Amino acid sequence: MADPILILQMQRMGDLVLTFPLVHWLRRLHPEREIWVVGEESFFKDLYPVSPGAVFFPWGAADKLATRRYAAVVNLSIRERAAELAGRLETDLLLGPHLDADGARRIRGEWQIYRASLVHNNRHNLFHWADLNALDTVPLERMAATRWEHPRVGQGEAVGVFLGASEPAKRPKESFWADLIGELFARRLRPVILGGPAEAGEGERLARAFGGKILNLAGKTGLAELVGALRTLALLVTPDTGPMHLAAWMGTPVLNLSMGPVHPWETGPHPEGHTVARTGLSCLGCWRCTRPALLCRERFRPAAVAHLCRRLLRAPGTMPPQPPGLRLAATARDRFGLYDLSPAGPASPRLVLDRFWQGFFGRAFGLWDEAEAAVRLDALREAAPQSAEAMAARLPLLHRVLGRGLRDPATPFWDQAPPLFRSLTGYLQTMLDNADHSPAARKRALGLAESLSALLA
Repeated sequence: MADPILILQMQRMGDLVLTFPLVHWLRRLHPEREIWVVGEESFFKDLYPVSPGAVFFPWGAADKLATRRYAAVVNLSIRERAAELAGRLETDLLLGPHLDADGARRIRGEWQIYRASLVHNNRHNLFHWADLNALDTVPLERMAATRWEHPRVGQGEAVGVFLGASEPAKRPKESFWADLIGELFARRLRPVILGGPAEAGEGERLARAFGGKILNLAGKTGLAELVGALRTLALLVTPDTGPMHLAAWMGTPVLNLSMGPVHPWETGPHPEGHTVARTGLSCLGCWRCTRPALLCRERFRPAAVAHLCRRLLRAPGTMPPQPPGLRLAATARDRFGLYDLSPAGPASPRLVLDRFWQGFFGRAFGLWDEAEAAVRLDALREAAPQSAEAMAARLPLLHRVLGRGLRDPATPFWDQAPPLFRSLTGYLQTMLDNADHSPAARKRALGLAESLSALLA
């Protein structure tokens, strides 16, 4: 038997589901090898019917897994025990966090280092988690050639509302759900309340408010039953949560209410054919909210969301008009095969800036040539000339900040650069620290800074 490929994913259910595209690609690239995944048994045991053919193991099997050799080990978990396991496995290729022989935490893989650099610094990132899981191992051509199934349509008028999320800030208030359910009833849609054990009480209160006329499954189903329930829905209205990723993977149409400290470019429903609603606030896509109130959450209006649900069911595959205060985007794939959010209206200046940085890092890591990065810079100069001019004018400051960081490795420097440059300085900080500021890493940092200067010039 050929050595298998091992993936470590010890995070939440949504993170596990977002490894499914990587499993799909690896199975086609290496049909002679089994793909093994270490995950939380409470999640994967009920996901076998919808998973893309991986062999799952619980964490309790870690010691046994360490007794054999692997063709590749990809650690997608941030947990220390996963890094410890990854560091002691015998493998031809190791990617992601691991502990080296001296017990120091290291990261292998350019895209895994880039991903680590996004912590508290993801404002301009346009690479989705599912793609970042794969870019170190899967050729871009393979990703572009993949044809994912589009969400099914014509499934009746049952609209699921999933109440929960991993953090309170990422989900609507109970009063919003109550008003939304009423608005859905008013439009002759059939709402179904969904949620985990933490939402059981909320589900009961909402059901009582509507006199038992609504099916309430919150806290009443296991994961296997949830899979079955999701198959019956015409649409799932949900914050950014694990069941959202599960529904999207299964082909249930999703309307993602993207609010709080989430970034839909990173964790939006995957793959294409779903809808993301979010606000147009400048702080969109934050890592952690620093404002006294969640302004992004308050912009969602139940009547507007219910109207949007009706339009999505009446004309599936088309983009409805944008509700007041919200911006809509359809999940898609760009011409390179990467995750994309196609906006309902013209691209904002910020999105054009974000696309420039995506083009820069894609060029730096070999996804495409310099011509693509230049095209995106031209688009930035046309759509947001002030941003392009500011970047060119502040290049000397970028080089001074980087110079200080190279002279004093013990002092963080990435957030000392102007915000326009922090995508780059955040990556350079992470890359340098990961390599203990070695000569090769310092040369790499200077080379990337110089390539930006040459591009802007």
